[in-house]
Amino acid sequence: MNIAGELRQLSLQQQTRRVFLGRAGRSLGSAALASLLNPDFFRTSAAAANAGNFSSGAIQPPHHRAKVKRVIWLTMAGGPSHLESFDFKPKLAEMDGQPMPESFTAGQQLAQLQGQKLVCWGPQTPFKRFGRCGAEMTELFPHVGGIADELCIIRSMTTDAINHDPAHTFMNTGSQIVGWPSMGSWITYGLGSDAADLPGFLVLVSQGGGRSPQPIATRQWSAGFLPSRFQGVQLRGQGDPVLYLTNPPGVTREQEGDVVQAVNALNRRHNEAVDDPEIATRIAQYEMAFQMQTSVPGLMDTTAEPQNVRDHYGCTPGDGSFASNCLLARRLAERGVRFIQLYHRDWDHHNGLREFFPEKARETDRACAALVTDLRERGMLDETLVVWAGEFGRTPMAQTNKGAPGRDHHNKGFSIWLAGGGIKPGIRYGATDEFGYAAVESVVSVHDVHATMLHLLGIDHARFTHKFQGLDARLSGVEESQVINGILL
Repeated sequence: MNIAGELRQLSLQQQTRRVFLGRAGRSLGSAALASLLNPDFFRTSAAAANAGNFSSGAIQPPHHRAKVKRVIWLTMAGGPSHLESFDFKPKLAEMDGQPMPESFTAGQQLAQLQGQKLVCWGPQTPFKRFGRCGAEMTELFPHVGGIADELCIIRSMTTDAINHDPAHTFMNTGSQIVGWPSMGSWITYGLGSDAADLPGFLVLVSQGGGRSPQPIATRQWSAGFLPSRFQGVQLRGQGDPVLYLTNPPGVTREQEGDVVQAVNALNRRHNEAVDDPEIATRIAQYEMAFQMQTSVPGLMDTTAEPQNVRDHYGCTPGDGSFASNCLLARRLAERGVRFIQLYHRDWDHHNGLREFFPEKARETDRACAALVTDLRERGMLDETLVVWAGEFGRTPMAQTNKGAPGRDHHNKGFSIWLAGGGIKPGIRYGATDEFGYAAVESVVSVHDVHATMLHLLGIDHARFTHKFQGLDARLSGVEESQVINGILL
């Protein structure tokens, strides 16, 4: 017997009775059930195994025909004010400086304005109509206004959380409980990735200038209780794109490859004995990291992009800006990454809104529009869902206890926009009341957005579950949630 055979025989001898019985039970039971449900099971399973398709997901085939292949989620971290962006309220302007009617706020949860005198504060930016659709939005977004006919603006968003960290957690995971999987992890778990040499879920973070933005915790792109191979990976816009990806001095790529092969051989041998899915994840991640050593540097180097493209986004290679990250998002989409999430921080305008909101608009407006138009010109927009959203909105009442006035956190009504495959372009969906305080027409929850996103990807949100602590957990929550059919083509 050769050495490989001897190692395999030793590994088989080391298998525990529990591992053997567990494997046998799962294999025989799963195969029997699958063959009953699908007579072609053995043929298709063998073909998949021969293909070695590591990137395939848990849902094979998708529940229904998908309208998009990927998602680019533009996170405006801090809660941009809908009242200065996409939801103009003439009544609020008329009531500027007057007491907020108690009929709206009595008994309602507020963040930092609880128990204080509530005074109306009119819109602080001028609005105008854009596009053939006549969408009304702030003049501070002239480039986004230029693609108004591509956008579906939802003006009736609500969320369960009223403070930043739980609101980010809820928007990303569908739960305020820390430790649940992020939406990017859910999607790559369900569908896998088309990227051969990159993770299926990548994250980019930027902040711009002017203030001290709140940090974004890495657990916001955690895989939670899903296998850790579906964890999001952050790419840094400056310095090493991924920490510890570069070999230390004196170590060649060939030497690194030898180490990866040796470690993975040991891991495979151990996995045959203990049958631990996290060991399989470790093997795959070693291999992915080795591939990323060559794929990531070329990806992050945008100097090869034509100057007119860089000018279109308004970015300089290597500047770590939101604009550069938008260009990178397009490049990631071209390479088959399934879920791409951008964070741009410092939309938390409790004070100084007149000063700092325009600054954030300048940092993001051109790049958001450029991303949508670039995708469209490359024939990719029809297979991509682009979402622009904060974690919540802002109060129609002024907050003045921190110097120049601003607005407090608000979860009862705010605005987001979507564009891309399967989305009706040039529409406004839902509405808040005349003060912009609460969603009153076609109210949309975070879980509804998640359900709609999954639907566009070919997934029935109600059937997409993972057993956790004895329950069938899902991204769209266990309470009633629904696909927003009114925004779909």
